[in-house]
Amino acid sequence: MKIYDVIVVGGGHAGCEAAYAAARSGAETLLVTLNNDHIAQMSCNPAVGGVGKGQVVREIDAMGGAQSIVTDAAAIQFRMLNRGKGPAVWSPRAQCDKVVYQRAMKLLLESTPHLAILQSEVVGFLLENGKLTGVRTLFGEELKGKSIVLANGTFLAGKLHFGLRHFSGGRAGDPASTDLAKALRDELGLRTGRLKTGTPPRVLAKSIDFAQMIPQPADSAEFEFSCRSKEDRPPLPSAVRRDMPCYGVYSMPETAEIVKANLDKAPLYAGIIEGIGARYCPSFEDKVVRFAHHPRHLLFLEPEGAQTGEYYVNGISTSLPPEVQHQMLRTIPGMKDVMISRYAYAIEYDFIYPDQLTRILAQKKFENLFTAGQINGTSGYEEAAGQGLLAGLNAARFAAGKLPVELPRDQSYIGVMIDDLVTKDIVEPYRLFTSRAEYRLHLRQDNADLRLSEFARENGLLGEKQYQEFSAFRKLLDDLRLQARSIQHDGRSLFAWLKQTEITDAPPAELPFPSELLPIPETPSGRRAWQELQIEAHYDGYLQRESASIRNLHRLECWHIPADFPFKTLPGLKNESRMKLVKVRPTTLAQASRIDGVTPAEIALLQVHLVRLRSAAALTESRESDHE
Repeated sequence: MKIYDVIVVGGGHAGCEAAYAAARSGAETLLVTLNNDHIAQMSCNPAVGGVGKGQVVREIDAMGGAQSIVTDAAAIQFRMLNRGKGPAVWSPRAQCDKVVYQRAMKLLLESTPHLAILQSEVVGFLLENGKLTGVRTLFGEELKGKSIVLANGTFLAGKLHFGLRHFSGGRAGDPASTDLAKALRDELGLRTGRLKTGTPPRVLAKSIDFAQMIPQPADSAEFEFSCRSKEDRPPLPSAVRRDMPCYGVYSMPETAEIVKANLDKAPLYAGIIEGIGARYCPSFEDKVVRFAHHPRHLLFLEPEGAQTGEYYVNGISTSLPPEVQHQMLRTIPGMKDVMISRYAYAIEYDFIYPDQLTRILAQKKFENLFTAGQINGTSGYEEAAGQGLLAGLNAARFAAGKLPVELPRDQSYIGVMIDDLVTKDIVEPYRLFTSRAEYRLHLRQDNADLRLSEFARENGLLGEKQYQEFSAFRKLLDDLRLQARSIQHDGRSLFAWLKQTEITDAPPAELPFPSELLPIPETPSGRRAWQELQIEAHYDGYLQRESASIRNLHRLECWHIPADFPFKTLPGLKNESRMKLVKVRPTTLAQASRIDGVTPAEIALLQVHLVRLRSAAALTESRESDHE
C-alpha cells in the first residue's frame, strides 16, 4: 500500500493551496475532495482580495502560491481600494469569472508534479497506538499518510437555512460531511463548535435596469496580483474580458419594512440557528435590526463571469424565505422586475476551536494533523488560502522529518491571522483587516515579495526563475535607493525631496535633478521600484519607529517557553491569566504578551522564571561536562 507524505482533505481554497504547497516542496501529496468539478468553487462572492485580504494574496504570490496567478487569469475587473488613504492600507481586489477561476485552479493542480487528486469522501481516521496514520473513505479505502491536512470549509455537518426550512448540505448543491464531523469528536477527541455564514441571492442581468445604478469601472487592465512574469506562469484558462463594471445601489426604507414584517420567518430570530455569524459581514436582517437608524444600505451588483448573465447582490445576504427575497429585491431601484436565479441562504457548520492549534497550524493533540480555513474558525477565500499554504508546507516538512516553520506577525498578514487564531478567543468567524496588524506600514501589499520571497526560497516554495526575477527587482530597488540618498539638489537629497511629494505610479516628466542621475527602466519592474522608493521616502520616519517596535518584539520572541512550562503551579499569576496560559500554551513571551488579560507584570514574572530555568539547565550541563 502506498503511503503518501501528505493527504489533504477538501478541495476548497485552503485545500488547493495546501496541496499545491506540499507538492511544490517535493512531498508526494494526495488531494481528496467530494467533487473534482467543484475544486476551488467560489461558493460566495466571485471576488478575491479587498482590505487586508488583498495583502494576503500578494503574500501567497511572494511564496509561489496559486491563488494570485489563478485570480489574474480569471479576473474580469481589478481595483485598488483605499487609494485615497496611505499606502499601508492600499488593498488590491479582483472580480473574477468564477467558472474560469475553478477551471484554472483545477488544471493547475492536475498538472503539478507529486500531486494526485481523488474524488471521494473521507469519513474517518486511521489510528495506530494513538498515532494518526491516515484516513478512511466512504468506499472503505484506507489511505495512509505521514501527515494530514483538513480543509473542509463549511461542509462539516453543514446545514442550509432557507427561511424556516433547512436541509443538510455543505453548500447549495453539495452534500455535507456528517460522518467526518462526528469522527473529529469521537475518534480524535477534538472540541468542535458551530458557526454561521451566509450568501445573498443571484439575479439575472436581463431583468435589471442598470441605468438606475452607479457604475464602478475597473481601475486598470494592467493591474495584477502576481509579480511573476508571464513567461513564468503555467498556461491557464483565462477570462475573455477584464473591463466588466460592477454597480452600486442603495436599498430603500421599504426594503427594511419588508424585513421587519417577516422577522418571525428568519431562522436566526426564530431561534433555529445556533451558530454564531460574522459581526463584520452581517445578514441583511441583522443590518435592519442593529442599524435601525439607517434608512438604507449600500449594495453592489457584481458579475459572476463574462459568459453568464448572473449577478451577485453583495450586501444583502439573507436567510429569509424565497418569497420574501422576491419582495425585498423588487423594492430596490432598477430591480422592480428582477428575476432571482439562485436563492440566498444561511449555512451552519462545525469548526475546531483554534486554541487546540499551534502556530504551525498543527493540532496540539496530533503533531501530524494540520487544519486550515473555515475549520479553524475563519472566513474568506484569502484567509483560507493563506492558512492552507503554511499548513501544506509544514505537513510536508513533518513528513520529511524537518523542523516546522512559522510566519511571525511582524513579517506577514498571514502570521498576524494565525497568531490571533491560536492566541485569542474565537467567538465568531475571524476576518482579517489591516487594523489587526500593529506593523501595517511594513506589511504593505506592494512589498510582500521583499518580506517573504527569501523565506519561500529557503523552504522550497519558490522556483528558480521566480527567485531570479525577484532578485533582479530587489537589486534595482537597492540601486535606486542608494542613488536617491546620494543625489543632492538645493542642499538636500532626492530621498528627502520625495518625502514632500505625492506618490505617483510613474516618474513625472519634470524632476528637480537630471533624469540620467536616476535611470528608471520603462518596465513594470521599473515603475514598481519607483513607487516603492517613494513610499519608503514618504514614510521614512514612521517606518524607523515601527522598526524599533519590531526589534522589541523580536527580543520577546527570542524568549522561548518550553512545552512543559509549569503555568499551573507558578506562583504570582492571576487565576484568569493562569487559565488562559494553560489553554493557549504560548511558545514565546511575545505570544504570551498578546493573550487578553495577561499583564506586563506577569510577563516579567514568566521571564524571571525562564531565566531560572536557563540557569538550572546551564548548571546541569556544566556538571555533566565535569563528570565526563
